[in-house]
Amino acid sequence: MDATIDRERFARIALSFVAEPGDPMLGALLRACTPAEAFSAVCDGRPPRLAGEPGHRPAGKAGQPGKPGLGRAIERWAARLGRVPADSRLAEWERAGLRLLCPGDPEWPTQLDVLGDGRPLVLWVQGSADLRFACLRSVSVVGARAATGYGQHVAIQMAAALAERGWAVGVTVAVLASGLSYGYPKGHHELFAAITGQGVMVSEWPPDRAPTRPGFLVRNRVIAALSGGTVVVEAALRSGALSTARHARDLCRPLMAVPGPVTSDLSAGCHEIIREWGAVCVTGARDIIEVVSPSGEGLGPRRRGPACPRDSLDPVTRAVLEAVPARTGSGPAAVAVTAGVDLNTAIGCLGALAAAGFVERCVRGWRLRKDA
Repeated sequence: MDATIDRERFARIALSFVAEPGDPMLGALLRACTPAEAFSAVCDGRPPRLAGEPGHRPAGKAGQPGKPGLGRAIERWAARLGRVPADSRLAEWERAGLRLLCPGDPEWPTQLDVLGDGRPLVLWVQGSADLRFACLRSVSVVGARAATGYGQHVAIQMAAALAERGWAVGVTVAVLASGLSYGYPKGHHELFAAITGQGVMVSEWPPDRAPTRPGFLVRNRVIAALSGGTVVVEAALRSGALSTARHARDLCRPLMAVPGPVTSDLSAGCHEIIREWGAVCVTGARDIIEVVSPSGEGLGPRRRGPACPRDSLDPVTRAVLEAVPARTGSGPAAVAVTAGVDLNTAIGCLGALAAAGFVERCVRGWRLRKDA
């Protein structure tokens, strides 16, 4: 591999250990210089000299043009240089099944570019699936952590139906707010093992990093950017799931929500984003696919109510059937008048309906069969 590429890759990795994910200050700096130049500035403890400026004037305390505070940010990052791991530590993580992706790698999902200055520096991934390929047809399903039985049922049904139609939910992509080696929540280690067996886990945090409360909100922008659309199954008015929904809306990605009982606080957030944010109301996989795949690929048959024997009747025969009383009975002439047809048509239809088991003769003419 070219030495310059190696140097840039190491710099990007090192920066991911000293700066917090999604740091817009670092994102803005990387628009003006390479990762290697940015990391050198951190090591030097002062803003870099920017190419293209007269005399390569240093950025100074004003930072990048329009980005005040770069000097303070570099001081903050420099204080964390001790976090940058040695090559041997990176090799240990690789032997443990973790792989590291940088922009430009074949597996890197390019849809993350929409995040601009907030794009992840690197991604740590673990699992058998290819992250980029899995995200090409994907839907984010988010909701309340303390989900109700209703929310769990809806999420399971939607995920299963989407997976059957080839959408990534079956090939699960789990975006964590902690490092992959840390694996938060700890009690989900069996779930994580199942995901890595057929899907992929993703994190932009160093592998051994513990989660923080703000980290969950930062993580949500990646969930929204990776997928073709976001579905909120359940969410209170102050739910973290609405953070993902907000990112999806701001990124102009399809946003959907599942309606719930009006008495449920955990559905109040869903109703709010349907009413105020223009989220599409969805109740099943077909609704979701109609939103994220306008071409209709994988929709399957349109939903219908239960089939009824009367559905197969032509309009005239159905009108005659509707004119036959349920109990007392009525003669052919009276049936013809009620149905609005001539007598011969009524007699013919009554014969066909009797053969099909809809009506029967009685003392006063024709009546509906009880078992029909």
